[in-house]
Amino acid sequence: MPTDQPDPSEREMPSDPADLLPADSVLSLDEYLAMHAAVGHRTRYEILYRLVHSGEMSPSELEDTMKIDDSTLHYHLNKLVAVGLIEKRQRTGCGQEGLHTYYRATVFGEVTLTDGVDELIRGEREFDRMYDSSAE
Repeated sequence: MPTDQPDPSEREMPSDPADLLPADSVLSLDEYLAMHAAVGHRTRYEILYRLVHSGEMSPSELEDTMKIDDSTLHYHLNKLVAVGLIEKRQRTGCGQEGLHTYYRATVFGEVTLTDGVDELIRGEREFDRMYDSSAE
């Protein structure tokens, strides 16, 4: 498949990996790395997975689905919000009084999950075929 990108082996690699980012990058390298570090925890991965694949959820819906206690859930939700993978929204419910909190994945959360860990998991079968020495 031809691309306009040069072969990576022909590119000169910068001495500082941060120089790979465009000059007008929205995030710093450290912010990107913090996102990946956050999703590297099983509970945070599962929260992000559910929000990407199920849509917006309240803390009580997440607690029930994940069988997790309130304080642990909120600790991990706050970590995901802090790095920008999910966002917290408050709104009134139909026929209900007061504000209710909901969480949803951000674009960064969706891409980090679907093009990151999920892609590696989906690719495992292909990796097995590529590196299976018994198939020879």
